Amino acid sequence: MRGTRVADLWASFPLDPRERSNATMRASDEDRERITTELTAAFAAGRIDHDELDERIAAATAARTLGELPPLVADLVPQKPATPRSSKSLVGLSSDDLRRRADLAWRERRSSAVSAVIWPGLICWAIWLAVLVGTGGEAPFPWPLIVNAVTLVHLVRVVATREQIVRDEVERLERKQARQLRWPKGLQ
Repeated sequence: MRGTRVADLWASFPLDPRERSNATMRASDEDRERITTELTAAFAAGRIDHDELDERIAAATAARTLGELPPLVADLVPQKPATPRSSKSLVGLSSDDLRRRADLAWRERRSSAVSAVIWPGLICWAIWLAVLVGTGGEAPFPWPLIVNAVTLVHLVRVVATREQIVRDEVERLERKQARQLRWPKGLQ
C-alpha cells in the first residue's frame, strides 16, 4: 500500500467507499491502511500538520464502515471520479449502472442485427443480378430472399425480446461484478 498515488486511491478499493450502496459495508484493515497511507503522504507533503495527522489516523483506525473513510481525506483527494475506472471493471457500479450497460449491449446487438440484414442482402442481390445479366436476362431462382428472410427473422427476434435480452445481460453483469468483488485484483 505504500506509495499510493492520489489519482489511484479510490480505484484501489475493491468497493468504492464514496458509493452510497457501499457506505454501510464493513471496512477492512486494507481499506483503513489505504486511508492512513494517503494521510501520511499528505503530512509528508505539508498539507496537514502532525496533530491533524494523528487525529485523522485515529479516526481511520477506528472506522467500522467504508462510509466513514472518505470524509477523512475529503480535502486531500477528489471525491467524485472523473471517469469510470475502466470499462471492464464493474466494482462499485449500482444496479442502475448495470441496467444501462445491459441496455447499451442490447442496442449494439440490435445495430449488428440491422447490419446483418442490410449488407449480406446487398451482396447476395448484387451476385444474383450479376448472374441474371450473365444468363442473358433469364431469371434464376431468387435465392437472396432466403438470406433476407433469415437475417430479418434474427432482427425481429432481437427487437421483440429486448426485455429478456437486457434481463439476461444484467444477470451476467451481476455475476461478473460478484467475481470482481471476490477477486478485486483482476484474478478472475
